[in-house]
Amino acid sequence: MLAVLDELKANDSRIEFVAIGPGIGRLADALRKRQIPLHDWSLNDLSEVRRPADEIENSLCLLIKSIKPDLVHANSLAMGRLLGRFASRLQLPTSAHLRDIIKLSAAAIADLNRNQKLVAVSEATRSFHVGQGLNENRLAVVHNGIDLDQFQPRSPTGWLHADLGLNRESVLIACIGQIGLRKGQDTLAAATPDIVKHVPTAHFLLIGERTSRKAESIEFEQTIRHRFDEAGLADHLHVLGNREDIAEILGEIDLLVHPANQEPFGRVLLEATAAGVPIVATNVGGTSEIVLDGVTGRLIPPKDPVALGDAVIKSLTDKTESQHFRLAARNRAIHEFSINIAAQKLSAFWNEILEQQQLKKR
Repeated sequence: MLAVLDELKANDSRIEFVAIGPGIGRLADALRKRQIPLHDWSLNDLSEVRRPADEIENSLCLLIKSIKPDLVHANSLAMGRLLGRFASRLQLPTSAHLRDIIKLSAAAIADLNRNQKLVAVSEATRSFHVGQGLNENRLAVVHNGIDLDQFQPRSPTGWLHADLGLNRESVLIACIGQIGLRKGQDTLAAATPDIVKHVPTAHFLLIGERTSRKAESIEFEQTIRHRFDEAGLADHLHVLGNREDIAEILGEIDLLVHPANQEPFGRVLLEATAAGVPIVATNVGGTSEIVLDGVTGRLIPPKDPVALGDAVIKSLTDKTESQHFRLAARNRAIHEFSINIAAQKLSAFWNEILEQQQLKKR
């Protein structure tokens, strides 16, 4: 959304943005850097304890009314549900973004349906929620976009190899994303012995962190490390944690592996596509809307280490195919996933809502 705001602020003078959210943190800093007015508001009180539901709704409703916007957009499913609860009291058009594929209660569906319009990040996300009861006539699709200048093909310099203490002949396979069951890094761990057997110079970069404190999440992360240890491949695993230099990292790796068990519309897949990096990904959620199997990468079933290993080995050993994927991926990003295209479509989505509102007033 920040990238969309940047694009629209630069190219569409009809839209003026005002944000509501916590007054401190990375998002607040990013908004201030963009000179977007931020109204400090939080779900929690000063003691960081969540406020009662009726207090949350009333305070947000009053704040929105004081700002007097033409349209209110919630940037997540959870906030879209909250907005829907009091949308009728605002007498303003409201919309919300659906960025998750999760099961919803009947109450959550009803709350979301009280918004005038909803926008999903992928056809898969839209279909899933329509199947749960969301009003299909209110639900549009706008794919996320990517900054094609920031994420573009780069000639490798070897800096990442040097940082990892590896020689330039080492093959770098990256898995980028939050560490958790949904992302399926354990499937990659299970496939590594066969991959290294066929490509002995293969090294695996685990980029991202575990945010959940649940016991099952902690055990999941430990399982990944144990599988490398048990296979005698601990020196082939490089855990890099959160990184701010993903664009530069993509320029140094040979392959991105995305073994997710569920994925609405993976941002890292967009980034790798724009950077012209070959991709092996599981065919779940909206992934097939980004990666075209056999054209820009390879799609495999989820939770299948054998299929994953075979696809990785094929991608690393067939240099002709790999180069084809690189060129086709970048071309697809240019024509389908630029931030300019995403911003134009989201702007059209909002303008349609405003036009409908004007017709109602006549």
